[in-house]
Amino acid sequence: MFFLAIRHLFSRKRQTVLIMLGIFIGTLGYVVISSMILGVQEFLVRTIIENDAHIRISAREETLTPAIVKNELFEPDEHIHWLRPPSGTRGNNHIEYAQGWFDQLDRNPQVIAYAPNLIVQVIFRRGDTSRAGRLTGTNPFRHIRITAIEESMVFGRFEDLGHSGNRIVLGSELMKSLGADHGDSVFVSAGRTSPEPFKIVGSFRFGIPELDESTAYAALGDVQKLNRTPSRISDISVRLSDANLAGEIAADWNLFSRDRLRTWEENNERILSAFVVQDAMRFVVSFSILVVAGFGIYNILTIVISQKKREIAILRSIGFDSGDVLRLFLIQGWLIGVVGGALGALLGYLVCLYLGTIQIYPENIADHGHLPFSFAPSIYATGFLLAFFSSVVSSILPAYQASKLTPIDIIRSELN
Repeated sequence: MFFLAIRHLFSRKRQTVLIMLGIFIGTLGYVVISSMILGVQEFLVRTIIENDAHIRISAREETLTPAIVKNELFEPDEHIHWLRPPSGTRGNNHIEYAQGWFDQLDRNPQVIAYAPNLIVQVIFRRGDTSRAGRLTGTNPFRHIRITAIEESMVFGRFEDLGHSGNRIVLGSELMKSLGADHGDSVFVSAGRTSPEPFKIVGSFRFGIPELDESTAYAALGDVQKLNRTPSRISDISVRLSDANLAGEIAADWNLFSRDRLRTWEENNERILSAFVVQDAMRFVVSFSILVVAGFGIYNILTIVISQKKREIAILRSIGFDSGDVLRLFLIQGWLIGVVGGALGALLGYLVCLYLGTIQIYPENIADHGHLPFSFAPSIYATGFLLAFFSSVVSSILPAYQASKLTPIDIIRSELN
């Protein structure tokens, strides 16, 4: 039956090619679209994970409610009537008991590294030019174990910050807007403190304009001195052995601490939620392509069956029953799906390889200026299965119609 189905397909080469072309193009489109969308998603997730802490511990922040204020300021039996109920939040601008966190993090086997930070809103000045931004004081030797900032350095090394010495690493766009260069000094002021000079020892570029235009790093001790807050830290950056465990570990830590814990998923919730929309669009477009291809298979197989009525009559007259005829045309549909899906997946892989080599962006925005593509095996398996399923479903009705034809019905239709 299998060889007879192949013979039937090769007897009408042009029609077979047309049927297969629909499945082939549908699978090719699915693979390329999915690889591009998933590639961008993987690039963004990889960028987020490599350039940010998996868990960020910061000073606690509590929402004020009438019950909280009443319990702290009044006796339990007092009746309070609020003209305007208390609202807002309260908290500290620094972690009160950082050493307790350090001891906890040192004992946790899931923690690869952590770094205490002090984040300060500052004004950068050079000559007559000034820019507002954010200065992060950190331990550079710990920080490079948490993020991949060393790979984003345009010049200099992040470790050149050292532990002190008023050295600074600026975002590339921030340094450009200040008109500064390697080795120059910029004046930095925090609040009402007098400006202090910092020597530029490096520059980085994340490819995210919001960060490159406003972010700078310096040694933790230098930023504490600038801010007049010795020994204070505003947050602790934590890197885990598995970023996917961030939510579970943060939930456990919340049980014994009132400090604020946010995971990388929570910090990037908007970006991750957009992935759901992209995936939905990807499946809708791909499903539409394969539905069109399926209708093409149905129409062409119906025509083929009408043209092969004599062959069907001969098969029925020599002993083939309706089940044999049904299987014959179903096998043809399956073969079309297998070959078209496999060729579409293969060419889709080659097209993605080629498109990934084309320089699209002049700067290092994504994969050194190239479009990021995903080559996950699940993309090709899903594309192949969708093609096969579309072919099978599209061939059921024509095959069923062919199985119901009898030699007498075929002879009568030919005579008419």
